[in-house]
Amino acid sequence: MHKVMTRPRTRPTTTTTYTSTTTSRPTSTSTTTPTATTTRPPNRRDPRRPTAATRPLRTPPQPPPHPTELFTERLLLVLSGQKPVHWAAPHITHTAFDDLARLAERTPLTVNGRRPTVHRIGHYEPRPGVYEVFARIGTGPTLRALAFRMALGADERWRCTAVEVGTAPDNAAARASTTA
Repeated sequence: MHKVMTRPRTRPTTTTTYTSTTTSRPTSTSTTTPTATTTRPPNRRDPRRPTAATRPLRTPPQPPPHPTELFTERLLLVLSGQKPVHWAAPHITHTAFDDLARLAERTPLTVNGRRPTVHRIGHYEPRPGVYEVFARIGTGPTLRALAFRMALGADERWRCTAVEVGTAPDNAAARASTTA
């Protein structure tokens, strides 16, 4: 009969250390609490734990959009025919509403059924509580200018007081002016 010899299994060693914590309260005494420290084999990775590569990136919170940006989007929706004019009425004064209604009839920011996009927004503050806003609006290869004025009312709400849309020059007129 042959005897089979087996080696005893080895387990990772676990070291238990005891630390002493004392409190500064006069009524308590010094106590000891066990703290377990385990040692692992080198280069061991747990696939269930997130690593730096798989951990989602944290983005810092973004500041709220400026009132000029919000109103530019609102005007863009009205002038492209995606929203009716009365949708923006609470945010527009009477004279600017008439101008916007006249501009919206022609839908100047829609070209071949394409939706316009804002390429750039800028503003100038001539005095506190008033912004003059300009935006570059693109619809396919066509760029247009949108300008409007916003004023802060007595009720602390921003309202549009003037709206203008710059139309692209006619191609025939542009060619005639460059050849002359």
